[in-house]
Amino acid sequence: MDWWGLLLWTVRKSGRQKNLGQTIKEIREKLHQSVVTEQELKELAADERKGVQHLLQQYYRRQEKLAAEKARYQRMWHYENELREKGYKLIAGIDEVGRGPLAGPVVAAAVILPENVALDGLNDSKQLSLAKRESLFLEIQETALAIGIGVVSPETIDRLNIYQATLLAMEQALQKLTPQPDFVLIDAMTVKNSSLPQKSLIKGDAKSVSIAAASVMAKVTRDRMMADYDQTFPGYGFAKNAGYGTAEHLAGLADNGVTAIHRKSFSPVKEMLQQSQ
Repeated sequence: MDWWGLLLWTVRKSGRQKNLGQTIKEIREKLHQSVVTEQELKELAADERKGVQHLLQQYYRRQEKLAAEKARYQRMWHYENELREKGYKLIAGIDEVGRGPLAGPVVAAAVILPENVALDGLNDSKQLSLAKRESLFLEIQETALAIGIGVVSPETIDRLNIYQATLLAMEQALQKLTPQPDFVLIDAMTVKNSSLPQKSLIKGDAKSVSIAAASVMAKVTRDRMMADYDQTFPGYGFAKNAGYGTAEHLAGLADNGVTAIHRKSFSPVKEMLQQSQ
């Protein structure tokens, strides 16, 4: 055996000896701990058991995924950090939900976050599971400096049109912030009735942590409202479809007719009302 082979054999033997007595289950639990030392990883790398090597590979993949997620979250602070460098301190993010449904209100949220607050997994609300949205909703409530919610009814949507109603919901959300921000980041729109400096970001809920937080607050708020409406107007599936035109919702319209929360200017609700006259 040459010197390299001898060294490799010695390292592996040392690793086997140090891991001697540890079951695969125990090693799995160790690798799921928050801190695993470099020495422990070296010892596990020297363990020739296939099960240990498989767990080690899984561990490194998890670490890579966590590092990528951390980098993504840091990128989402780009606009906020840039604005703070220019002297802005209170930066609000604004987003809305509910422009497309056939029923229910349009809801907007405005959120001011503390600098560099940790909200693990925060993203565009559409990319998050129900459980994660609910968890982040509570975290944002606990950590935000200010939150404002704007709600515009189906009747007002029919009267103004959905675009103007969305702007109104955003204006309401912004006005309810205490303290008021000194800069506003908005997802793909501009709040016209405001003198505050603002920036519109296309797909801002995936680019700005403040807008992403607002998207979560708006989404969870509206989903909870629609779940309550499901109790008042059963048969449309509002708790599941949030008022969007799913097959269940359309079947409910055909069977039960138009409710008080349906948008009467939206197709096919509009056509159903015309046919019934």
